[in-house]
Amino acid sequence: MNLRKLFSHHPFFIRLLNWEYWSFDAIYGLIYPVFAALCIRAGGKYFFTASNPTIANGGFLMEMKQDIYPLIPDQYYPAFFFVQAGTSVAFIHQQIEQHQFSYPLIAKPAIGMQGKAVKKIHDKEELEHYAAVCTVDFLVQQLSPYQHEVGVFYHRLPNEENGSVTGIVAKEPMKVTGDGVSTLYLLICEVPRYILQMNALQQIHGAGLQRVLAKGEEMILAPYGNHARGSKFLDWTDKADATFINNIDAVCKQIPGFYYGRLDIMYNDWNDLRNGNNFHIIELNGAGSDPTHMYDPKHSLFFAWKEIIRHWFILYRISKQNHAKGHPYMRFKDGQKMFRSNTALVKKLDVIAEKL
Repeated sequence: MNLRKLFSHHPFFIRLLNWEYWSFDAIYGLIYPVFAALCIRAGGKYFFTASNPTIANGGFLMEMKQDIYPLIPDQYYPAFFFVQAGTSVAFIHQQIEQHQFSYPLIAKPAIGMQGKAVKKIHDKEELEHYAAVCTVDFLVQQLSPYQHEVGVFYHRLPNEENGSVTGIVAKEPMKVTGDGVSTLYLLICEVPRYILQMNALQQIHGAGLQRVLAKGEEMILAPYGNHARGSKFLDWTDKADATFINNIDAVCKQIPGFYYGRLDIMYNDWNDLRNGNNFHIIELNGAGSDPTHMYDPKHSLFFAWKEIIRHWFILYRISKQNHAKGHPYMRFKDGQKMFRSNTALVKKLDVIAEKL
């Protein structure tokens, strides 16, 4: 291997030379003082909890998905049911029949983080395995029939009638195209982004990595539109025209107490979505949302910092207006407890993900 390929295909150098793969603390560390200053302006409290009053902690951390979905009108999200950790498999199967779900399904933790421990379930055996290794409460959800995914960052000031869209990110899943000669493993090794996901892909495909794809045959490697799990994020914010914004605003106004966050949306046709038709909201993320369009490889770290800080100030303004209406800020000690709980949960989810 020549030096150029060594630098571009070795995991260490892939991460080092591309900021989008850096850790959360590495990206946010130098701008934490800005967030701290906003907390000080809020009286030394965590202001963000007032941003979305109907969502626990404003949707910053530790909010439960089963409490958020019912806020959204039924037609806008795939049906689901809640499963408490340790529930018998027989009862889960009974619930699937009662809800008239069909495979494949999606199973995901009730309190999630970066797509950890989310799995596409193809049959009863996979569901039984998921239930056996998942030590946290989870949801079983009907798979959305739509094929494409975008994240839409939305906000509305409580004292204003209309909201706005400040970011759109398209999510391009990991996929390869066969050449009739190379194994799936070799095709993966040609894409630096995919090399970072090799351990996960080995778990998903196993011996299938030695399969040779026919020339021109496309294969999606993982069904998750998550940056941390290999998807490429593309900044489509320039598609946020008046029609798109007005229709997203109309949907979000139907969600009680939702003023700030990111909608992860599945759709088939962009014009349909632009006009407010034929889509599913598969996740509603609140105050803790990243402006994920910043992860487009064309953007610099300085662009990312600018977008993060811009959204923090929007979050502060929304929270301040809601606070004036009587919605409380979180006390510092309660916030520290929330952060500790989240750290413990992430560790659990990492263990679960390794077993899936």
